[in-house]
Formats: sequence, C-alpha cells, structure tokens
Amino acid sequence: MKLHELKYTPGSKKEVTRVGRGMASGKGKTSTRGHKGQNSRSGGGVRPGFEGGQTPLFRRLPKIGFTSLNRKEYVILNLDRIEKMDLTEVNHKTLIEKKLIKSEKDLVKVLGNGKITKALKVKVNKVSKSAEDLIKAAGGTIEVI
Repeated sequence: MKLHELKYTPGSKKEVTRVGRGMASGKGKTSTRGHKGQNSRSGGGVRPGFEGGQTPLFRRLPKIGFTSLNRKEYVILNLDRIEKMDLTEVNHKTLIEKKLIKSEKDLVKVLGNGKITKALKVKVNKVSKSAEDLIKAAGGTIEVI
C-alpha cells in the first residue's frame, strides 16, 4: 500500500449538515432550533450545572473538609525497605538511582518499620523518632535537611 492509495473507510467520514441555508435545504427558517425558548435564541442555552432554577446538586451537597495550600507530600521510606536495597548511604541521589523518588525536589521521610543491621548515613527531610533510635543503635548517622 502506498500513501496515494489510502482512503477513508466508507461511512467513517460524514459531511457536516449546514443549517440556515434556505427553505429548500430542509434545514432553513428556524434551523432545527424549534420555535421560541431559551435554546432558540442566539447566545441561548444554560451554563453547566444549571437545573432550570432548582437548587443545583453542587449547592445541595454539604461542604466537607479543608485542603491546605501549604501541604507537603512526603515519600514514605521504611527501614525494612532500606535494608533490602543494600544501601550504605540514604540520600536523594541514591534514592533517585533506585527509582524510589523522581526528583531532588521530592520530600523523603524515614519511618521505623522493620529492623536495620548495618550502619547507615541518612540524609533526608524527616526521620521519625523510632527510626532515629534504630539507626543510631546500629551505629549510623542522621542528617535532616
């Protein structure tokens, strides 16, 4: 098959019906809009969510919750996961290499779930108290950035 031989599948392309082109076209006069009413006028129609004057659904439902504009999302990293990865140093660079975080901007928090057997150099944004105790007990160091 060559480019000049390509054709549309029959029925896949439909011509656009042109309305308002005289009575002989069958789509003249009111141009398929009917007589009178909001939708027959130019610029007519209603906004999204409008229910004809009835209180719209989004106003009938209760307001719930609060979203802080200053919320910080942390990537959670447990000690048992660090132990499996065979790392001696835990920082943004090594975590990006292991594909646990996507960029240097990601915030990382180490949690104390699991056990650690070797001394680690940890340089992350946050460390829980239990993780801190376990890392120091294993002879590691912690630096919070």
